[in-house]
Amino acid sequence: MSDLGSEELEEERENDLGEYEGERNELGERHGHGKARLPNGDTYEGKYEHGKRHGQGTYKFKNGARYIGEYVKNKKHGQGTFIYPDGSRYEGEWANDLRHGHGVYYYVNNDTYTGEWLAHQRHGQGTYLYAETGSKYVGTWVKGQQEGAAELIHLNHRYQGKFLNKNERGEEEEEEEAQVTVVPRWKATKITELALWTPTLPEKQPPEDGASQEGTPGAGAGGEAAEEAQALADLSEGELDTTRPGEEEGDASRADRAESHEDNLEQGNVSFEEEDGRQSEMLD
Repeated sequence: MSDLGSEELEEERENDLGEYEGERNELGERHGHGKARLPNGDTYEGKYEHGKRHGQGTYKFKNGARYIGEYVKNKKHGQGTFIYPDGSRYEGEWANDLRHGHGVYYYVNNDTYTGEWLAHQRHGQGTYLYAETGSKYVGTWVKGQQEGAAELIHLNHRYQGKFLNKNERGEEEEEEEAQVTVVPRWKATKITELALWTPTLPEKQPPEDGASQEGTPGAGAGGEAAEEAQALADLSEGELDTTRPGEEEGDASRADRAESHEDNLEQGNVSFEEEDGRQSEMLD
């Protein structure tokens, strides 16, 4: 977790003028925008003021490193980005050629530190992300070391406490992510695959011999139902009608039968009288 490639590289000094191409003031000093090729092979292009790098500029080292940012009197000061020879880089605040203030350091192994810096070192509040494991340290730093109240967050648990020289001590408190344990309410003894259920319809009965073949079966069934309905309707009307035709017909029939019975009786009496006369004659 060291600052790989963070060793500062020597830049040109005031007396190492080298070749210059650009603006000058009345005194002949480099002043304004210009380009310089230094004796050691480095190059600078940017703003000058009274012979010194001052303002926005880009300094390229012969080994491939470069700084793009603000200068104040030949020193990196303000906002700037330094790209080191190994590919790591720092983006943030500078003061007197040192990382100072808030900044982000991108390490060559893809780890990152985001937080406060003091005199070129991690100092104050900061977050260090470990790219390989996904863990991160969120807390206090002292002169480049993890120290003080902090939280170490892993994928499935976290540590909260105090650190001293990168080691945990003091008030330790671990909080693991709650793991849900599912307790089954029943236990299966057999598992049967689902089968699609198909309803079965009753088989049609063949028509009886001699049945009428006219019309469709549906029409015949409809006719029978209509006749039954009509019969029920007629029956209901007959029950509700106070002058029931059936009763009148019954009364007439009973009257006819009574008259016929009387005629038969009269005829019977005549026959009996005739029979009695014949029997009297025979006795005489």
